[in-house]
Amino acid sequence: MGLKITNKKMVATYDTAQVNNDCSSPIISQNKGLMRLLTFNIQVGNNTSQFHHYFTRSWQHILPYKGRVQNLQKIADLIHNYDLVALQEADGGSLRSNGINQIEFLAKSANFPYWHQQLNRNLGRVAQHSNGLLTRFKPTLIQDHPLPGMRGRGAIFSRFGEGKDALVVVVMHLALRKKTRKEQLDYIYNLIAPYQHYILMGDMNAGTLELNESTATNHLALVLPQTQATYPSWNPKHCLDHILLSPELTIEQVSVLQTPISDHLPIEVDIRLPPAVLESITQLTK
Repeated sequence: MGLKITNKKMVATYDTAQVNNDCSSPIISQNKGLMRLLTFNIQVGNNTSQFHHYFTRSWQHILPYKGRVQNLQKIADLIHNYDLVALQEADGGSLRSNGINQIEFLAKSANFPYWHQQLNRNLGRVAQHSNGLLTRFKPTLIQDHPLPGMRGRGAIFSRFGEGKDALVVVVMHLALRKKTRKEQLDYIYNLIAPYQHYILMGDMNAGTLELNESTATNHLALVLPQTQATYPSWNPKHCLDHILLSPELTIEQVSVLQTPISDHLPIEVDIRLPPAVLESITQLTK
C-alpha cells in the first residue's frame, strides 16, 4: 500500500485500503447495480442508553470493560449485510479498547475485504479516536483529510474506479459548532466538486435544514433522503447522522435502524448505480 504525505494540508494519500486476507465474502448486492450503504457512530463500542450514563459510565471512554467486545460483535452482526459502511468514533487500538483496532475487528468479524482507519485524535495508549471505512469494493484512492477548525475532526476521501464514471465516497465526523461545520462542508465541497458521482456519509452534527443551506448541497444538488431523528438512540430527537447523494444515484430505500447499540442510531440507504459507474468500480474488485 503506497502512502504519500502532502505537507501543505497534512493530507495522507493511499493507493488502496487495508486488505482483510481472511475475507471470503463477495460484494453483497450486484443485482442490477444495487449498493447497500450504512453509517454508524459506534461511540467506541460503549452502550449508552440513558443520559446519566454519560456520567456514570464516563470511565468507559478511558478504561477497558468486558462489555465492549460483545457490543462490537453486535455491530459486526448488524453491518455484515452491507456493501459500504462508514464508522465514526471508533478506536484504533488503545488501553480502552484492550489494544483492539475496532475498525479492523469489524472488517474481519463482518467479512469485509477492504478497510481503512483515519486517526483523528492520537492520545497515545489512552485513546486512538478514528473514523473508519469498510467496503466490499476495492478503492483506487484514499485520502485522510484533517478538517478546518480545532484538531480532531477529519474526513476520509475515497475513490472507486477512474475517470468520469468514478464514485467518490467521503466519510466524516463534523464539528459541534455551526460556523466550523460550514467551513468543513465548504472544504468537502471543494474535494468532490470535480466529480459527478459522490456519497457523503457520517455524523454531521447538523440537521437537514442546516445541510440544505450548505454550499455543497446547493451547488451540487445533493439529495438528503433521511430526515428521521438518530440521536439519542433511546429517545431520538435530533437528526444528526446522514447519507447525502449525488442526484444520479437512484434511492431504493432509506431507514433509521432502531438498534440502540450506541448513543446514535445507524442509517441505511440502498441505492442503484448507473451501469457505467457499476462497471467502473467493480472491474478492479473482480
